[in-house]
Amino acid sequence: MVGFDIALLPVLRELAERGSVTAVAAATHRTPSAVSQQLRTLQRQAGVPLVERVGRGVRLTADGRALADMATGVATALATVESAWSEHLAGVSGTVDLAVFPSAAELLLPGLLTRMREHPGIVLELSDVDVSEGEFAPLTADHDVVIGHRPDGARRLDGAVETVALLREPLDVALPLDHPLADRERVGIEDVVDETWIGVPEDYPIDRVLIAMAAASDTPPSVAFRTIHLPVIENLVAAGHGIALVPRYTSGTRAAGRFRLATLADVRAGRRIEALTRPDRAVRPAVRTVLEALVAEARAVTT
Repeated sequence: MVGFDIALLPVLRELAERGSVTAVAAATHRTPSAVSQQLRTLQRQAGVPLVERVGRGVRLTADGRALADMATGVATALATVESAWSEHLAGVSGTVDLAVFPSAAELLLPGLLTRMREHPGIVLELSDVDVSEGEFAPLTADHDVVIGHRPDGARRLDGAVETVALLREPLDVALPLDHPLADRERVGIEDVVDETWIGVPEDYPIDRVLIAMAAASDTPPSVAFRTIHLPVIENLVAAGHGIALVPRYTSGTRAAGRFRLATLADVRAGRRIEALTRPDRAVRPAVRTVLEALVAEARAVTT
């Protein structure tokens, strides 16, 4: 690859992650024609087709995907050098963009912000996100750190996204105070599967657990309402409109006098909360510092 310009590799990597020239152009503040020109230049230098036309768009060829994977390694190596030099000159500093879904923010954010007071050179920018399980990893293209979650048993992400385990949060059954099962510490699937449920949107991690319960009992769940907002779910349960699967540590702080939490027997029900980041961002000292603070805070809330 004589004359191969590694400065053009990021556009190929962005195409692999974002899927279209238009999306790459919007994310990188270029015109689509400029992105297409860079792709043609890179393809000419590589000596093999990197993209192929599909309908009105393009997709990576096998060689294109291989080179896009290599681009991640190149970006990580360059970021390592840049970060080490920056740390040498000015210490740990910089801006870290953290995207977090609401119930994880409720659980982790207050303590995280307290811990970050020890690092005045780091500016933490926060973004609220609440998406389905498969949509957390793509957010790492636009955020330094993304806090996502997945149900027990779901495959851990691999590839171009690094995953830092934070905590496992058990899921309990939330019951109205006057529910016949409200005095029980544990309930089985058969005890609750026929109940009216307050749920989260389909394909969200907690919904996967409810589907697994239904499959184990061969009984489809009756979901009266679905919402992404945990406090709304809790309020509906407290008002007697159904029961729900809720995260133990988060909802437990609001349960007293409003609703009861019962451990779910017969199934290991929980969600894994994780921090996701691109490898080239993970090597930045400021990002590493935020990840370490997140791990410490997650350990604190579960002990």
